[in-house]
Amino acid sequence: MRLSRLMLASIAAAALFGATSAQADDPVKIRLSWVAPVTNWASILLEKKDLARHLGKSYTLEPVRFAGTPPMVTALANGELEVANLAYSTLAIAIQNAGMDDLRIIADEFRDGVPGYYSQEYMVLTDGPIKKVDDLKGKVVMTNAAGSAVDVAMRAMLRKFSMEDKRDYTMVESAFPTMRAMLSEKKVDMVPAVLPFSYDPELRKIGRTLFIQRDAIGVTDMIVWTARKPFIDKNRPAMVDFMEDTLRITRWFLDPNNHKEAIEIASPSNPRNASIGSLLRATPTTIPRCCPIWRRCRRTST
Repeated sequence: MRLSRLMLASIAAAALFGATSAQADDPVKIRLSWVAPVTNWASILLEKKDLARHLGKSYTLEPVRFAGTPPMVTALANGELEVANLAYSTLAIAIQNAGMDDLRIIADEFRDGVPGYYSQEYMVLTDGPIKKVDDLKGKVVMTNAAGSAVDVAMRAMLRKFSMEDKRDYTMVESAFPTMRAMLSEKKVDMVPAVLPFSYDPELRKIGRTLFIQRDAIGVTDMIVWTARKPFIDKNRPAMVDFMEDTLRITRWFLDPNNHKEAIEIASPSNPRNASIGSLLRATPTTIPRCCPIWRRCRRTST
């Protein structure tokens, strides 16, 4: 009986340690958030997974789309997201309000408002009644999510003109892809138009830019990649592999020699990217102007 128990215990222990060993060899799952197609790297990284030398070996990658950066804070707190591309506004919310003082910035994605580069637009109907910011008093404006970067900038601009939410205007939330329709149907009076949606020819036909984000708050570190310290510490080798692959892929996309193929990857005519829009077709300089991280990539070897 004692021998049988010992054998059973040995088998159980072997199974336990075997499972532990196998589990340790499994690739680390990295869920990476994104909001706007093409503008956020996570939306197109896997289009060049042939350059990701460590993908499927030390880590796996699952891009996860969100309507805005505020819901990412909850996902991070609940362990439903490993890497979040937070905005300047939601980084503060995550640390101050959600108490995630273990949050670390691991990369920057892009800045807004740098002179000579793109800045987020806030658009109204060309033939509508809104001619200046003051005209928004008593009107309906749209945001993608309360507390997002474009939301905070919009509120800041309206506050410059002594207008506050609920008291002087009405704020409604909707996803970026719906904004052109909401504006054209006159359900709202102003929308934040971010890349690539701001380059929609149909939006340009009906709308005009009332102001840009730089007018409201100047230059901002718009989006940064963040991860929690315990996850980084536990999975550092996999995270190093992931960041190495990411730099290699971003360098490929930003290389002028690859511009034609990059356009094809992000084009709506690509069956895999029917929802991405036409950002890369809009102008040959769009991506370099939207992604100052390129300056850092050029100094980093592969």
